[in-house]
Amino acid sequence: MLRLALYEPDIPQNTGTLLRLGACLGVPVDIIEPCGFLLTDRAFRRAGMDYLDQAMMTRHDGWPEFSATLKSAANGPMRRLVLLTTSAEIPYTEFRFAAHDTLLLGRESAGVPRAVQAAADARLLIPMLPGSRSLNVAVAGAMVLGEALRQCGGFAGQEVKAGQAS
Repeated sequence: MLRLALYEPDIPQNTGTLLRLGACLGVPVDIIEPCGFLLTDRAFRRAGMDYLDQAMMTRHDGWPEFSATLKSAANGPMRRLVLLTTSAEIPYTEFRFAAHDTLLLGRESAGVPRAVQAAADARLLIPMLPGSRSLNVAVAGAMVLGEALRQCGGFAGQEVKAGQAS
């Protein structure tokens, strides 16, 4: 099952929106702390609306704890870590996603540190017009998750066809 992971998010509205996305699409969301806000923040709850209770959210105390779960046999198949970053060279539209990928989104204010970038199995970008810096993290997450779900047959009622990623 695909997963979303948010690295030390600092904007509660984006985190709430991504948790709502995960709840609606059946995608678990990992929150890698520390967050730049309290998970009880009013803006966080407003963005997630009444979907937060349905969200499959796992909180991790930090990067070391989270990265250990990627390689733990107790958590099912080894997971591939796919980082969305403006410094990548591979467009997400040219990448072949697998059903056990974890899509990692960086902090809105700073992305992820070099050590986290180095730990990623793949680094992807969203092609944009020249001069554009970046998209909102929730928008970027939704775009790439949508493509990953399409490729992996992960939308509700969608079956994987022969030759598709599994």
